[in-house]
Amino acid sequence: MASPFDLTGKTAIVTGASSGIGQAIAVALAAAGARVAGVARSSMNETARQVDEAGSSFLQVRADLSTIEPFERILDETIAWADRADILVNNAGILRRADPLDFSEKDWDDVINIDLKSVFFLSQTFAKRALARGGGAKIVNVASILAFVGGIRVPSYTASKHGVAGLTKLLANEWASKGINVNAIAPGYVRTEATQALQDDPVRNERLLSRIPAGRWGEPADIGGAAVFLSSRAADYCHGTILVVDGGWLAG
Repeated sequence: MASPFDLTGKTAIVTGASSGIGQAIAVALAAAGARVAGVARSSMNETARQVDEAGSSFLQVRADLSTIEPFERILDETIAWADRADILVNNAGILRRADPLDFSEKDWDDVINIDLKSVFFLSQTFAKRALARGGGAKIVNVASILAFVGGIRVPSYTASKHGVAGLTKLLANEWASKGINVNAIAPGYVRTEATQALQDDPVRNERLLSRIPAGRWGEPADIGGAAVFLSSRAADYCHGTILVVDGGWLAG
């Protein structure tokens, strides 16, 4: 009997696949057997190399997710390449830090457009294709522990991640009966470019580490296994789940 985590024969779309958590998710899905179409504005050559080493194939789809314009093309290119799209991982995101008294409308809109608006409309585009072939698809959104708490100096990011958690539950309610699983991962503090400022701040870094029961920052690879689980038939009865991967931070 095949492993319930085996993704052989499946095709996954992973947004924000050029680095960090998106890259790690793409490689983990590839190692589980999936073909991966990565979506990003910048080169994904390093991700392609790692996917190849994992024994799978990779398609680079260049797209700017700040507007919905490329969403149909992302599905068109993926399906032309692999003849199907079974898994969508909405990982792409940006973050802007500023005091709420000084936060600009542009920083608000830029984050909301990519971190929240794209999650809904790319899921909508993907789901229409999945339903046309009878369902049997998985959507995995990448939220954050800031879907549960407020954080500081990241108002639009916090709002977007609360929104991602809510959308995950709403879409699960809408599509569970139609054969589409919609779930989310909520990473804690992970070593990526987006958290570099916190890593470099000795006071904030020490304060964060003292709050994490695991005693360390997360690594992007720590999120990969959760993505494989939620993309696989092992999670067939998971709908609207927000899977926290945070080293115990929320339990602290």
